[in-house]
Amino acid sequence: MPELPEVQALVDFLGERTSGLAVVRLELGSISVLKTYQPAPTALDGMPIGTVARHGKFIDIEAQGLHLVFHLARAGWLRWSDALPATMIRPGKSPIALRCRLSDGSGFDLTEAGTRKRLAAYIVSNPMEVPGIARLGPDPMAEDFTATDFAALLAGRRTQVKGLLKDQGFLAGVGNAYSDEVLHVARLSPFALASSLDVAEVQRLYAALRGTLAGAVRAASGKPAKELKDAKRAGMRVHGRTGEACPLCGDVVREVSFADSSLQYCATCQTAGKPLADRRMSRLLK
Repeated sequence: MPELPEVQALVDFLGERTSGLAVVRLELGSISVLKTYQPAPTALDGMPIGTVARHGKFIDIEAQGLHLVFHLARAGWLRWSDALPATMIRPGKSPIALRCRLSDGSGFDLTEAGTRKRLAAYIVSNPMEVPGIARLGPDPMAEDFTATDFAALLAGRRTQVKGLLKDQGFLAGVGNAYSDEVLHVARLSPFALASSLDVAEVQRLYAALRGTLAGAVRAASGKPAKELKDAKRAGMRVHGRTGEACPLCGDVVREVSFADSSLQYCATCQTAGKPLADRRMSRLLK
């Protein structure tokens, strides 16, 4: 799933590529991808594009007061083309959920792999009409998001810090991958309760959050959309690296598996050398 750094890179990429262009037509390859009915997709026809912005993991393309907003979800992606095929897409015949044609012949497709279709697009006059945007917590990369603000969010939360970092109502833009990375940099257990963190640990977590995301944004900046997935994987320290050596201490990177996801961590760096319980893996080893 693309998270804040990749989404920001896509926003920058689209902002550069769409400058001075207008929407020619939206084509739906999946009727279910569009979650709004009014205005109709044709309302964007001929509209010059103004700004491209990010709200958490949502991308917002504004054109004459209307907003095409989309969320790539877990298996979605944006595929850019300098010259789109002239033939219109046929619903249900390809992984393309939505195609946006632009006035110079270029444009992009929103694609989604797998059978669980969660990619979502909206056409609204105000981004706050999108339920997921209205529920977003503060953006961790906002200039005015201070360590004091972060400490206030954590205070009294008897919730595991890993889950909190992924909660879009708590913070906007961080998901499974970067929460693993942030916690590794902060040297904190993913299962630690937020309310149990002392002042030094909260400060360390805040610094790790801002520093990790800022570094990932810099690494993704300027890359075309097709290179962002590989760049994200290459930059991971522990996420997705089960069985490899921790880059800090050399211990093996461990995993805790859940029904449809997993987390990775270093026991030496994060849990005082104690492996976390992984009931799913324990059952497999019996």
